[in-house]
Amino acid sequence: MYLPRHFAAEDQAAVLDLLRAYPLASVVTHDDAGLDANPVVLLADADASGTPHHLRGHVARANSLWQRAGEHGCEILALFHGAQAYVSPSAHPRKSVDGKVVPTWNYSVVQVAGRLRAVHDARWLRALVGELTERHEASRTPRWSVDDAPANYLQAMLEGIVGIEIEVERVTAKFKLSQNHPAHAREALAHELLRGNEASQQVATQMLRPPGGSG
Repeated sequence: MYLPRHFAAEDQAAVLDLLRAYPLASVVTHDDAGLDANPVVLLADADASGTPHHLRGHVARANSLWQRAGEHGCEILALFHGAQAYVSPSAHPRKSVDGKVVPTWNYSVVQVAGRLRAVHDARWLRALVGELTERHEASRTPRWSVDDAPANYLQAMLEGIVGIEIEVERVTAKFKLSQNHPAHAREALAHELLRGNEASQQVATQMLRPPGGSG
């Protein structure tokens, strides 16, 4: 990934926040069958410093992704995309000075390279499904629980999926939030984005409070 220094996100907490706020990743594999990409919801496990060390999820048993892992696992690249927005030059202070401004696109992305293995342990899979459910039901009232489903139905559903675990080898994060512009210009652009849709507002909030270490 092309990564100018001023867009490199080095704040591990901000990176982990993105992985957990936008857990649907594109898991890319490359083998004799060619390139393939699968959307998978992944849970990020981190160490005490906030650095991700494992990603966990599951796929349908009919999905060949887990089979590609084979006996020794396979290399993958998991792509996580945060909020994104078109940035018009109309609010840039320089527009009225010399007009030397152009449109751009602001976004946050994290790429996780690692090794994927398939997990067939029934207890591991049941625990994962429970954890996924609890995390994504946390803001709902009332909350749905895995235990709300009939036991025999749940067992049938679990038999139709396979767990996957990715050992993280490298994390590359890019938060492109207009850090290459003067602070007053970035603020003006952010306030313009605050007038837009929800994604634009999220990007604006990031621009007004850039993650530490991202430039």
